Amino acid sequence: MSSEFSIGIQEGVTLISLGECPSGAPFLADVLRRIAETGTDVDMIALAPGSSGGAALSFTVSDNDFACVLGVTGSLQKDNSALKVSVSNGYAKITVGGEPMNGEPGVAAKVFAVAQDVTDLRMVTTALTEISLLVPALDAESTLAALRGAFV
Repeated sequence: MSSEFSIGIQEGVTLISLGECPSGAPFLADVLRRIAETGTDVDMIALAPGSSGGAALSFTVSDNDFACVLGVTGSLQKDNSALKVSVSNGYAKITVGGEPMNGEPGVAAKVFAVAQDVTDLRMVTTALTEISLLVPALDAESTLAALRGAFV
C-alpha cells in the first residue's frame, strides 16, 4: 500500500437514524432540505431498505448541531407517526483516503481488518478515494493509531 494515504479524524459526531421511513428520493430530499434550513451540515449518509417495506436512513451531524436536528425529526414524526427516531452521540469519524485507493483492490478489506481489532464500527460510508468509519469516541485514538500504522 502506498504512503500517499491520508488519515484524519473528526471528533464530536452525533448519529441520527430514522427507521420505518418512506423509501425513495422525495423523502430523503425533504429531510435534507429541512436540516439545511437550520444551517446544519449533514455528513455521512446511508439509506438502506427497512424490514417492513420502508427504509432506514442514518446520517451524522456535529454534536453542536444535533439539537437543531431534533426539531426537524420531531416535525417529521408529526408528518409520519410510524417514523422511529434514534439519536446517539459520543462518536468520531475517521477517514482513510487518497488517490492510491482508486483502482487498488483490497484497501477496504485492510481498513476493516485493522479496525476490527480496536473498535466497533457503527457506520461506514465510501467514495472512490475515501472510506469513512464512525467509531465510538473512546476507541477513536486507538483506531486512528492502528490505521496510521497500517497505511502511513
